Amino acid sequence: MTDSQNRPPLPPFSLESAIEKVRLAEDGWNSRDAEKVSLAYSLDTQWRNRAEFAVNREEARGFLERKWKKELEYRLIKELWAFGGNRIAVRYAYEWRDDSGNWFRSYGNENWEFGEDGLMQRRFACINDMPIKESERKFHWPLGRRPDDHPGLSDLGL
Repeated sequence: MTDSQNRPPLPPFSLESAIEKVRLAEDGWNSRDAEKVSLAYSLDTQWRNRAEFAVNREEARGFLERKWKKELEYRLIKELWAFGGNRIAVRYAYEWRDDSGNWFRSYGNENWEFGEDGLMQRRFACINDMPIKESERKFHWPLGRRPDDHPGLSDLGL
């Protein structure tokens, strides 16, 4: 079940459209706007994120709201890992701090599956958090979209 909205680029993905889809997802998550980001997912989207499972868009939105209340100064970089047909695999890292000022870099992989309308139907994420010192941070752009000239994960050796 999806709504009537299309979310280009649409599957099947080419290298260029898969890279574009990954960057659009990164930009959305860096906005930290749970309502806007949730619109990229089908109404019956299924997620596994660590030990949390969402079975619809509303639960995914609630997850995102809780996430960004906890993970302050969140900055994310995603990179295409593989793609085929209506599926994309990404690797990513993001930096954030908690409300006590402790910094973390979280590393993860996601597998995505899209409907014909380009909405994400399934998202499976595996993530590990690594405490870092503030001086070890690598993501220093202003909150929001990562600038086009900022290095990606491979460029940063991550």
